[in-house]
Amino acid sequence: MRVGLLGHLLSFRPGYRQAGVSRYIEALVRTLPHVDPTLQLVLYTSADTWRRAPQNFSDHVTARVTPLPTHMPPVRIVWEQAVAPLQTRRDRVDILHAPVNVLPLLSPQPSVVTVHDLAFLIEPATYPAIKRSYLTIFTALSVHRATRVIAVSEQTRQALLTRFRLHPSRIVVVPNGVDSRFQPVRDPGVLAALRERFALPEHFFLYVGTLQPRKNLVRLIKAFAQVFTQLGWPLVLVGARGWQDSEIFQHLQALGLHSAVRAVGYVPAEELPLWYSAATVFVYPSIYEGFGLPVLEAMACGTPTLTSAGTAMAEVAGDAAYLVDPYDIEAIAQGLWRLATAPSLRAELAARGIVRAAQFSWERTARETFAVYQTALCVWNKCVRQRSGGERHACR
Repeated sequence: MRVGLLGHLLSFRPGYRQAGVSRYIEALVRTLPHVDPTLQLVLYTSADTWRRAPQNFSDHVTARVTPLPTHMPPVRIVWEQAVAPLQTRRDRVDILHAPVNVLPLLSPQPSVVTVHDLAFLIEPATYPAIKRSYLTIFTALSVHRATRVIAVSEQTRQALLTRFRLHPSRIVVVPNGVDSRFQPVRDPGVLAALRERFALPEHFFLYVGTLQPRKNLVRLIKAFAQVFTQLGWPLVLVGARGWQDSEIFQHLQALGLHSAVRAVGYVPAEELPLWYSAATVFVYPSIYEGFGLPVLEAMACGTPTLTSAGTAMAEVAGDAAYLVDPYDIEAIAQGLWRLATAPSLRAELAARGIVRAAQFSWERTARETFAVYQTALCVWNKCVRQRSGGERHACR
């Protein structure tokens, strides 16, 4: 099986582009070639991205690079819709996988599209208008055009069913995984070096993710303000600055928390296990996520975690995290206080988190994704035979 994978949202540049979907694509490239010896992976990406890729990244992968600056959205969109159908036909790709919501609509082969979330529909105010319009139109067209749709969580699957009225059999839930490097760091010397380097106290709350409205950081800061005076623990924000983040810093100033809440900026993925392990409590009360990878990473590192009830994060965490209503500032504050003052609860959640996170791996993601490819090929071939025989049948 020759699989084409669109990798123009893959990034090895430090910054917010290296989070989320980039890590998903990177994990697929690293793990898919090991699932089945007959699988040949063709990665479509930019020359700049390929130059920055780690040396071992190209094992078992054929790269098709373009000199075009596809990190720029307009250029990437034109490449996907105009160039990709021609290039994938030339490369004799058996199946095309679009890993981030949007498929080349004229692709001549069976296709799979991964939908990570529908935040642009569910939380439209957190997206710029142009990006929201593009995603709304092209995601709808893509999920109806694709042979199969991968949803990274059951919540995303249900949203797809509700919003786009797809046949349930066309959507398969394949959860994300967690990299093996995310495990507890127990070396006191290593943790002490991190604390010294960033002047971190013994106890602190940690958030990891892009600083943007959907992450609910304003409510988190207001809740933190209610417990800081008694606890004295700082809140550390790890992540690149994103769209509309100025409101976050305005609230810090207004609440007089500019010294209690520290934004340390982007941290390379290889350093994140240190931060998770050094933190006393990980907090991630996001309003909406398709999956919530930081929750899984924190649990894998044995860090007691607070996250949002009724969301995909709760689906991922199971009974291994403290769940709160993300819209209720008092509930978030009570959760912070409870976790800070109950060492036995923290220990229990830490142990549960490690067990829960072990159920998710990128190897599992790759195996289940490969199974979706096989199903899509089977469905496509069946439809081709039916068309050639003059039969009318809806391909499911």
